[in-house]
Amino acid sequence: MSTITTSTPSIQSSSTSSSKSSSAGSSSTSNDISAQISRITQQIAKLTDELKNIASGSGTTEQKKKQQELIQQQIQQLQAQLAQLQRKQAQEAEQKQAQQQSKAEGVNPPSDEHSIDIYV
Repeated sequence: MSTITTSTPSIQSSSTSSSKSSSAGSSSTSNDISAQISRITQQIAKLTDELKNIASGSGTTEQKKKQQELIQQQIQQLQAQLAQLQRKQAQEAEQKQAQQQSKAEGVNPPSDEHSIDIYV
């Protein structure tokens, strides 16, 4: 009789305000989300492999069925977390884009292309 023990990490809900003043803070949050997405994707792949290997493992068909159901539930939970993180990442990208557009509107920052030479 073999038992499979796995654990699923919970998403840490952080109370980050949407009006961050530094762009470095929002990029580190973005990196955290990307890291969580990567980690969850790896866990889903690992659980999927375990799911495939259940059929060839030892144990009764009833035990295999229970293990299969447990792993499928874990995969569904991870997929829900993944979808939530992807939505959050998309929201942050939209906010960042909106901030960049609002900075650019109405103001033409000086550059080599937009310089005027004045001679007196």
